[in-house]
Amino acid sequence: MLTDWERQSEWALLTHTRGIGPTGGRAVGEEVHAFTGVGRLGFMDTMVIEVWDPPSRCRVRKTGRVVRGASEFRVEALGADRSRVVYAAEVEVPAGRLGLALWPVARAAIAAGFGRSLTTLAGIAERDAAARLRGRDSPSSTPGG
Repeated sequence: MLTDWERQSEWALLTHTRGIGPTGGRAVGEEVHAFTGVGRLGFMDTMVIEVWDPPSRCRVRKTGRVVRGASEFRVEALGADRSRVVYAAEVEVPAGRLGLALWPVARAAIAAGFGRSLTTLAGIAERDAAARLRGRDSPSSTPGG
């Protein structure tokens, strides 16, 4: 589900995928573009996949004008029916000194939004897993999903 870019808007707060490479963003070097915002107010988050090792690891380089740096997740197995997602981000703060001065406030808002997104993601993953256990088709049947 983490790399099912088409479904990202289901759990990533205010984010909608707008462009994905020819394999659906499932190969090193592919680009994924996602708009974060409301209406026209927001920014395009462009990413290039640097590491693709499903289902355990994905690293993207953030190449946009607003969001730059890298992010990575790893999925660690904790047994037959459980796993843990570890997420790390390297952020290049934009706007020079002004950006650095505003970073403490922005960081708190970003952390709150990201926390909400991860809580939503966990709920969807649990729902999809329960559906698979009941023998139903799950919308998360793609690699990394």
